[in-house]
Amino acid sequence: MLFKKLLLLLALFISSLTYAQDMKEGFTYLETGKYAKAETFFEIILKDYPDNKTARLCYGRAVGLLGESDKAVNIFTELLSLYPDDFEIKLNYAESLLWDKNYTDAKAFYEILIKEDSKSFPALLGYANTLSNLKLYQEALTYVNKALEVLPGNQNALTSKKYIYLGYAYQNQQAQNYDEAERLLKENLVLFEDDKDTLLNLANLYLISENFEEAETTYNTIAKNPDNKTIALNGLALVKHLKGKEKEALIISEEAYSSIPKLTDASIIQQTQVRYIQALIWNKKYKDAQVLIDTLIEKHPNENWILALRATLNIYKSNFKNSVTDYNSILENDDSSFDGNLGKANALKAIGKYSAAYKSAENTLTFYDKQKDATNFIKTLNTTFTPFWETKTSYSFDNGDNKAFSVNTNIEFPTSTKFKWLASYSYRTTSNKVTDNDATSNDFSLGLSYQLLPNITFKGLAGVTSAKANTSDYTQLVSDISLNIKPFKLQVLDIGFKSEIQSFNAELLDREIVMNNLYANYNLSTNFNLGWFTQYFYTWQNDDNARNLLFTSLYYNIMSKPALKAGLNYQYITFKNQVPTIYFSPETFNAVEVFANIIKDESITKPKEWFYELTAATGIQYIEDGGSQSTYRIQGKLGYKFSERALLNFYGTRSNIASATAAGFTFNEIGLRFKWLLFDKPIFRE
Repeated sequence: MLFKKLLLLLALFISSLTYAQDMKEGFTYLETGKYAKAETFFEIILKDYPDNKTARLCYGRAVGLLGESDKAVNIFTELLSLYPDDFEIKLNYAESLLWDKNYTDAKAFYEILIKEDSKSFPALLGYANTLSNLKLYQEALTYVNKALEVLPGNQNALTSKKYIYLGYAYQNQQAQNYDEAERLLKENLVLFEDDKDTLLNLANLYLISENFEEAETTYNTIAKNPDNKTIALNGLALVKHLKGKEKEALIISEEAYSSIPKLTDASIIQQTQVRYIQALIWNKKYKDAQVLIDTLIEKHPNENWILALRATLNIYKSNFKNSVTDYNSILENDDSSFDGNLGKANALKAIGKYSAAYKSAENTLTFYDKQKDATNFIKTLNTTFTPFWETKTSYSFDNGDNKAFSVNTNIEFPTSTKFKWLASYSYRTTSNKVTDNDATSNDFSLGLSYQLLPNITFKGLAGVTSAKANTSDYTQLVSDISLNIKPFKLQVLDIGFKSEIQSFNAELLDREIVMNNLYANYNLSTNFNLGWFTQYFYTWQNDDNARNLLFTSLYYNIMSKPALKAGLNYQYITFKNQVPTIYFSPETFNAVEVFANIIKDESITKPKEWFYELTAATGIQYIEDGGSQSTYRIQGKLGYKFSERALLNFYGTRSNIASATAAGFTFNEIGLRFKWLLFDKPIFRE
């Protein structure tokens, strides 16, 4: 009897040993990441041994690591109910909550495990990863360090620590705490020298914070590793673009693009194709970009990254409606697409659909909280619709001994994206010691602007001019009514009527000359840097005189940052009656000039930065049948933007072109302008 019992025990031991040996194959599958094979292996084991704890635990890990997290949670929940004191099952249950992205419950359970065993490496590391997923990065760093104290140098813990640093830096970057984000990334580089992921995040941080020199240095560091050179070149091309060096961007991008046949990583190939096409677009090589985009669309129809490229190309070509169509297609594929939402916002803004542009930008922020480009877009749009007050003071004089001092104040008060109230007041005093004339005028007007259609805006102002001169005091009604029309892409047409008092000098004010003007302005831009502006005025006056004025300018945009253009201007004027003793009124006047203009516009200037503009022109003019006379014109502006809401600039003009003044004298003006946004944002936005 005793012998039989010993034989039975021996058989059970041999069976258990054989079974354990058989399980080793499944353990190896788990350890080497072959989770599908592990799932199949332990599924077969469980058919023969359905209650085996180890097999159930390993099967739960296999299915969980394959992505069936809810199934894994159920398996470990059942095991936990059967073995409530088994610490290994508890660890696996906590990890399954992590797989299932139930971070709140995982956090609470890991805290229980750490109280139970404060030196458990899996508990400490799992808790650190949970805290990281909850974006509690400071605590996550504390616990991953505790895990590394238990198992120094453990690769899994080091990898977790690296990504905790990256997440913590990104969190600070999103909050625009750029210095702290930089510190964390550099600390990560101390631990993981020349780590590609960290360097790429650091370069991106420098791009976002507009520290382009450091971004370039960082990409050059990445390029030292031959395996990462293409990624670095793509980054360097973007840096050159942001610095306004488009030709250099294209040269670098061409080098990266030529490496595509040697690449095996599909994501890097795609990134390189995108950057090269973007570089072509930046350099206005639209036909080349179109060919590549069409080829990609044939191979990969309806791919978001290709649709985004086509939408970008259409924005550069001012085909904004086509861009909106592409962005809508992107959003149908993925409603959280950053390119789709913010790109659509930009296109909608360009075609005058401002409310929809706001909505699209705000939708971007629902998916990408505090994203800088989206928040800046909204800030810029807000500036357009924020009430403002602007005052100009100027002093002018000419070689006809006319002097004038004026103050002009304008207020714009938008109450929606379509409607705004307008008000202006100006005070002007003029004098001439030679003729002993002086006069003062006060102008006040009220009006409105209303967007009738996305491409048509009506503007109307009505008011009075009150003048006091040597021999007369009077009040006259004045008005300005116009339509701003964008009939086709790259074209703008203004047509209107304006009545005003001729107020250049005291003598003209004294004569109460009312000018009634019908006018049209037409501007045509192109995709190849050429532009054409034309202005026509027909004026009839209450002194029975009439004027025709034509001005046209053909110009070429040489570069965009800063904006530099040069061109040729032509001006033609004719008056019905010639009254040269009263004001400049030739039977014919012709003037031709060449000019150059450089400008850093205040609208793209950041707070605490300077903005400027300088125009220089020279040419010849012909007054009636007289001989040619040389002309010159210099205009300048220098200003400073104190904040998002306030700016100040000086400006000045000097010209000897006869048409520049009503009297035909060499004219000089200097002035000061102050603009202040009355509120932080539009009054109609919460």
